[in-house]
Amino acid sequence: MFEVLRPIPPLAWVPASIIFWPTQELSISFVTFLGAFFTIVINVVGGAQSIDRRYFQAARSMGSSGADIFRRIILPATLPSIFVGCAVGMGITWEVVVAAEMISGGGSDISANGGGLGFFIWNSYLGGANEQIVVGMISIGIAGYASSEFLRIVGRRLTPWLRDR
Repeated sequence: MFEVLRPIPPLAWVPASIIFWPTQELSISFVTFLGAFFTIVINVVGGAQSIDRRYFQAARSMGSSGADIFRRIILPATLPSIFVGCAVGMGITWEVVVAAEMISGGGSDISANGGGLGFFIWNSYLGGANEQIVVGMISIGIAGYASSEFLRIVGRRLTPWLRDR
């Protein structure tokens, strides 16, 4: 089932999400979640599959519990993959949320300042305000960079053993 759903582009889920969820905000959140979910899961599974089986055998032979094996072997071995998946997922999330905002019209509670960056860019395009389009695009780039940098900082702090590489 996972491999059947994974190739469906997140934006193809927009019409279905509008039917599934009662508000546009929930629809946008769902589509954004799908954009990152599959990427992160694939990275975590890949990281877990790359763990040398001898670590599990050694831990079991020394009497480690399942919780110890998870805490001392699986989690440290998959953390780098989790953070790579999150970084890639973050990029996809920004693409999806901006496009979903453009498609949805900015949400149900639109005020003069509301609707998100995607809605702002789309409204600027419709109004012929090219400068505002560029400002919106630069804002997305800065926000995306800040989000990715935050993930890199957290990743470096949680994986100190990778600093020597």
